[in-house]
Amino acid sequence: MTSAVPPARPAGAASGRPSWPVWSGTVPALASGYSPRPETAPGLAAALPAGAAVALVPDRAAPPVASLGPMAAPDAQDWLRSSGKTQLAVAFAESLWQSGSLDLLVWIEATSRASVLSGYTAATAAVTGRDQASSGETSRSWLVVLDDLADPANLEGLWPAGPAGRVLVTSADAAAVPSGMRVVPVGPFSQREAISYLSGLLSADPDKRQGVIELAPDLDLEPVALAQASALIANSPLSCRDYRAQFTRRREQLTGSAGARPPAAAVTWMFSFGRVGQLAPGASAQLLLALAALLDGHGIPQTVLAAPAADDFVAGGGGAVASGERALASLAVLEQAGLLTVEPVTAPPVVRISPVLQAALRAAMPKGMPDQVAKSAAAALLQAWPEQELPGWPATGLRSCVATLRQITGDLLWDGGCHPLLVRAGDSLDHARLTGPAVDHWRDLAMTSGRLLGDRHPDTMLARQRLADAYLAAGRADDALPWFQWELDNLTHKLGPDHRDVIEARRRLGHALVAALQLPAAITVLERAVPEFERVYGPGHADTLGAQDELAAAYLTAGRYPDAITLYRRTLAARERAQGARHPQTMTTRHGLADSYLASGRAKEAVAAYKRVVADRERALGPDHLDTLTARNNLGAAYEKAGKPAAAELACQQAWAGFERVLGPRHPDTLRSRAGLAQVYRRLGRYGDARALLRDTVDRLQRILPDGDPLITELRQSLADIGEE
Repeated sequence: MTSAVPPARPAGAASGRPSWPVWSGTVPALASGYSPRPETAPGLAAALPAGAAVALVPDRAAPPVASLGPMAAPDAQDWLRSSGKTQLAVAFAESLWQSGSLDLLVWIEATSRASVLSGYTAATAAVTGRDQASSGETSRSWLVVLDDLADPANLEGLWPAGPAGRVLVTSADAAAVPSGMRVVPVGPFSQREAISYLSGLLSADPDKRQGVIELAPDLDLEPVALAQASALIANSPLSCRDYRAQFTRRREQLTGSAGARPPAAAVTWMFSFGRVGQLAPGASAQLLLALAALLDGHGIPQTVLAAPAADDFVAGGGGAVASGERALASLAVLEQAGLLTVEPVTAPPVVRISPVLQAALRAAMPKGMPDQVAKSAAAALLQAWPEQELPGWPATGLRSCVATLRQITGDLLWDGGCHPLLVRAGDSLDHARLTGPAVDHWRDLAMTSGRLLGDRHPDTMLARQRLADAYLAAGRADDALPWFQWELDNLTHKLGPDHRDVIEARRRLGHALVAALQLPAAITVLERAVPEFERVYGPGHADTLGAQDELAAAYLTAGRYPDAITLYRRTLAARERAQGARHPQTMTTRHGLADSYLASGRAKEAVAAYKRVVADRERALGPDHLDTLTARNNLGAAYEKAGKPAAAELACQQAWAGFERVLGPRHPDTLRSRAGLAQVYRRLGRYGDARALLRDTVDRLQRILPDGDPLITELRQSLADIGEE
């Protein structure tokens, strides 16, 4: 049984017109027979008013998760971390939603920084209908749930805040909660709640409730143990009294062998696992559970467990069954046994399993089995990855499953070379523009491949090339440069200086040098690369023209405006002949020429070029594409330089409004556009409007940029100048 929840991506969001209220994220379903826990659950309605933040944590301290080895059995405290925190968060979120108290509900798995960023990106897409991530402020009422926060670093600089919003955190470790946030401990059920919970789930057969009063305290009132026991009793001939007798004997045996009394859930899962074999003869279901134990239990796309590689792995446990049907049947059995849940509220459905149970399953695997399971899991993940990747689910779940598998398996996925799954996961991070996590991922691949495969191995070279690109995409050009240089040196040594790959590597290095503002070096590299492209590809080839654009951009950045204009004109003419006036690369070259005109003081020519760029980009990309908005903003600057303030004001206002629609009011590009409009107001003599807009822009920028940022310094000086006028 699952709770009724609205779709994660409302239909309005896909069209760019969100239909409020908006629900974003893959929210766990309320468990069958969910109990509101009136005696032991915190009163979140009173504890979490608008503008507040609360964290739900276990009422008993737990060791850091990182201290456990991937194949280590969970100890007593690990089992006690599962106290029902997430279920309480789900119930609270749904109560606010159903009451109409929320305009925006965002549910995010906070187990990694990548999953947090992915959650914000998906929420932005749901609200705006566009993929550009932002943390825009809003006056609408909102709730952000950050489930299972493992490390405060996952949310560094990403904490949501605002007077209209609520933040609810769940965490297995109170140390992961930022200091100053209100912490609410959550413990086991009360005896009355536990008996009511068991009785409710077994109400269909009163005979099964015999012994319920004695069983509840024997299970230590633990939510996980109660859930597993009730699922098994409901789907077996046992009553509560029968189950209690078997449970007590088994716990006494484990106490004697271990020397310590195990938590109830450390016993109940074993009964549930044994019941799986009774419900489904053969080992298919158990083998599928082993696969699930190596993935991210917070959310596994069902397509992974139904992929051909998964089906091949579990085939030894049953007879001939059509591909995919065996997995669905096994999942149903595992859900009946209370070992996992399948939630069909998304496409594909979400499979969830307790991380503590996963650890117990991994520890119970016989020697050699984890390697076999890991290889099948990696192949299944790769097969389940959709060719057309969209923001949100299932890409977020696939990436998290890869990260979990990587952590558990160590170097196993480099047996015979870097597994293609790891490259696919990196491509996904790049595609989603998760630049920080992408850098971490490619750096891990580059270092591991170098250590295991050697510097000259093709997989190592690929990982290091992607790492260089990831650094550049993250705005870390200085960190990228050594890797671009390594790529060039390595290819030159391997292929010789005149090979096409070497020439392309030289162009890439030149591009990185421009980004790092090492302009003399960049110009030297690119001035060598351009004639090499002409010689190898010909003067009108697209790659040659691309290299010319790179060199022209270096000239522009270095202040060599005549050289930039000459080269941009030459490239533009060649592109128009070869590619047409409205080809995307032709528009990019024309934009560079317009930038060069504006920088050199040739405002009239800049206006003409920008007008053409705006018209072409608007026709090809639409009025709200970022490239169109950037060109319109630059057109406003050109109008202002050309002495046309009214036209400048209109263009800047249109650009600002567009950036705010697409990126949100707090995005740096939006704020830079506002600053440009304020400067236009100033030159028009509208000092009051300029002062108000500049002051508000500086206040907003100070919340997202470092204090010494050049833009903030420039705007502060403009404010001071206006005060003297």
